[in-house]
Amino acid sequence: MARTPKTTTAKPKAAAAKPAKLRPEFKTARFQKGLAVRRAVLGSAYVDGSLARANDFNAVMQQIATEFAWGEIWTRPGLPRKKRSMLNIAMLCALNRPHELRLHVRGAINNGVTRDEIKEILLQIGGYCGVPACIDGFRVANEVLAEIDAEKKG
Repeated sequence: MARTPKTTTAKPKAAAAKPAKLRPEFKTARFQKGLAVRRAVLGSAYVDGSLARANDFNAVMQQIATEFAWGEIWTRPGLPRKKRSMLNIAMLCALNRPHELRLHVRGAINNGVTRDEIKEILLQIGGYCGVPACIDGFRVANEVLAEIDAEKKG
């Protein structure tokens, strides 16, 4: 049975968002260190939106992710950002985390990972994590790359 391809419409470019008013727990030096890397990889618009949606229930997760993952792990000298992005694509695809995979495909492009490199990472997933994971990874990556292309044209 033939599948109808999913069409993706590009999201309109948002006006430069003013950073959200930071919660007190987001004002530490550790948080700011992670925030700088997070913005560089994922883009300020996405990060500002995440921070703006933080509430009393989930702010602690924003704090932990920003301080630990972005501020401690991503700033270590052992691997350049490009390689970290490549690893994240593989791990997120293997773990079936499409929302995070979407973010990190875009981040990988921002970090200099090529489309051919992304393709090879996803093919590697097929060999070690199974073809269904590979197919889903290609679907997510293809949507993100199409959005990036549409943003460049628009």
